[in-house]
Amino acid sequence: MHPTLRRLDLNLLLVFDALFRNRSVVAAADELAMSSSACSHALSRLRTALGDELFVRYDNAMQPTAHAEQLAGGISQALGLLSERLACSGPFVPAESTQTFTLAAIDFTAFALLPPLIARLEKQAPHIHVKMLYETKFDSFEDLTAGRVQFVLGFGDKLGGGGEGIETMDCLKDDYVVAARHGHPRISDSLTLEQYLSERHVAATPWSDVGSVIDHALAQQNLTRDVAVQLPSIMTAPFIVAGTDYLMTLPRKTAQHFTKAVPLSIFPPPFPIPHYVLKVYFHARHAGQASHRWMREQMLHALKPNATV
Repeated sequence: MHPTLRRLDLNLLLVFDALFRNRSVVAAADELAMSSSACSHALSRLRTALGDELFVRYDNAMQPTAHAEQLAGGISQALGLLSERLACSGPFVPAESTQTFTLAAIDFTAFALLPPLIARLEKQAPHIHVKMLYETKFDSFEDLTAGRVQFVLGFGDKLGGGGEGIETMDCLKDDYVVAARHGHPRISDSLTLEQYLSERHVAATPWSDVGSVIDHALAQQNLTRDVAVQLPSIMTAPFIVAGTDYLMTLPRKTAQHFTKAVPLSIFPPPFPIPHYVLKVYFHARHAGQASHRWMREQMLHALKPNATV
């Protein structure tokens, strides 16, 4: 800990932040519900503690010094983080909360969860914020452990166990289907294994070094498919399939959403594929927070069959 911090009354940081934003002792005092003389006294204590004038009167306003400019960002961030943590420790009232929930996901898992979840949150908690970060294979659990994100969305066992303190819940279980464009010249009412293997395919693999569950299922039978297009994202895939004779194998619910946007036909896969399982990972130290429990409940409810918001 810095020696200055040991001597500093941390309440003075609230005064610093208010002065920096308002550029006025009177306005800062009004914001903090204190008298102008008390605010001036607090500024004097700050100047002594930090060894700098911090704010000087110029153009009829209290302008920050160069040292104050250097400190302002860090102080504001620290106060914001502390305020957020204190809010989490009190009663959680969804209809009134302004809390931010941060998730890490790839577009595949975000597409499965976020549309029904956000529709529900809009009604249940109209003032909260949801921030999604793009998930990477190697640092998602590190971010979760460090508290930079609260939830990581994964599927199957692609992310592994996550390590000590990481907990998980299964949010959605779905089967796989094969999508082809309407009017495919070689596929009409059904799809055989021979047809599947003779066609070319589109595959979405967000981490190119991790094999697809589809290719793994085929390998179990000593079979391979011809992947014509490999993508890091699923969002382009249905439009490619709709404009070519290529096939794509993907979870049923996702395929059904895509059929609303492009003309696709859906077929059962002609070989066994393990179910698609959407998992939500979180850290045990956050699991007991009322807001965290509430959000987990919303995720589960949003993905229930015929769930209503």
